Amino acid sequence: MQRLVQDAPTVEQLRSRILRYRNPEDLRPIVQAARRARVVLLGEASHGTSEFYTTRVELTKRLIAESDIRFIAVEGDWPSCFELNKYVKDLEDNEANSAREAMEAFNRWPSWMWANREVEEFAEWLRAYNLQRSPRERIGFYGLDLYSLWESMQQIIGYLQRTGSPLLEQALHAFACFEPYGEDSQSYGISAGLLGESCEEEVIRLLQEIRTSDRGAGGHQSHRGGEAELSAELNALVAADAEHYYRTMVRGGPESWNVRDRHMVHALKKLLDFHGSDAQAVIWEHNTHIGDARATDMAEDGMVNVGQLVREQYLKHDTFSVGFGTHHGEVLAGSAWGAPVEVITVPPAMKGSWEDLLAQAGEGEDLLLLFTEEHSREAIPELVGHRAIGVVYDPRHERGNYVPSDIAARYDAFIYLHETHALHPLPLESLV
Repeated sequence: MQRLVQDAPTVEQLRSRILRYRNPEDLRPIVQAARRARVVLLGEASHGTSEFYTTRVELTKRLIAESDIRFIAVEGDWPSCFELNKYVKDLEDNEANSAREAMEAFNRWPSWMWANREVEEFAEWLRAYNLQRSPRERIGFYGLDLYSLWESMQQIIGYLQRTGSPLLEQALHAFACFEPYGEDSQSYGISAGLLGESCEEEVIRLLQEIRTSDRGAGGHQSHRGGEAELSAELNALVAADAEHYYRTMVRGGPESWNVRDRHMVHALKKLLDFHGSDAQAVIWEHNTHIGDARATDMAEDGMVNVGQLVREQYLKHDTFSVGFGTHHGEVLAGSAWGAPVEVITVPPAMKGSWEDLLAQAGEGEDLLLLFTEEHSREAIPELVGHRAIGVVYDPRHERGNYVPSDIAARYDAFIYLHETHALHPLPLESLV
């Protein structure tokens, strides 16, 4: 972690900037500032903290009430999130009788990111809300990520079979290229990235054919087949970009990260185009994705992220990003990739970090800060360590979890939750 700010003067200055967050009504200033943005990005400082999820839900509900929010897009896989989308929108091909049943699709580690009680309760609320609206006005729930290479290929085959598409034979031929790797992404990445045995040409050609086919059926705006065609095109995009991601991942460096975040922004654009020129969206992702990379040391490493790319594409006044943080508590995470999930204690924030400064300024209360033009950023330190916890977490290596950040440039607002608790994972039958 790079240098930290001096405590005493900064704490005093922060006290003049903070807003107390004691009940949901206190979120009003953020909702007012964000409600006209086309893309509202809501972060989290971990993937396993209950209060980050419930606060995002509260903000999302209020934005739905005051804006033209057409969908929520999350840091999750397209196929599994689309099963939940079918449930909350009550699409014709929905087979789930409850949100929990639809969430059986989240059957890969780390399943708790989306298969948790907090998301389940929101999904049931969203379905009830949607059923009071016409099908065209219903709000969707989609995944932007690209880890679902194998699942997306299976979804494409199923769609082409159901529709009797002439592209079925081409798809079977393209995906046969992956069969020797037995759904082992690492094995494919090594073969493609280091040995040059890639399936890139096959999936790119298939993606182009599916896009051409969709346009011939009525174009992006009409999507004569509705969400089924949208899903087929997004699954094809996932297959193409996931192949690129796994091929670059084994080489190290920032390229695979950039492939992933560029994919998420590309998928977001597809969703915005599908829902119309006036559609607004809420994005749920980790702070490291939604907070502008140019305001952190990520930029020095050649990395971009969703927050940066969205600001560049949609202009700053059409986007609004909210960062989150906590001082201490507990989190749901694994000690290693694929390890059993457990509740892990989050120690008090390191002295001089952003979270430590807010703990002192707020004297243990939850807080809000706004960094909009109406709120001067004078009193905000230019560079300060800001904690980030992933799905793998070891508090013994806490120093490495802090990202040097210009907070006021990284976000448009910040929500500080002093003490937090672990998510409540669902006991899915598919994982038993």
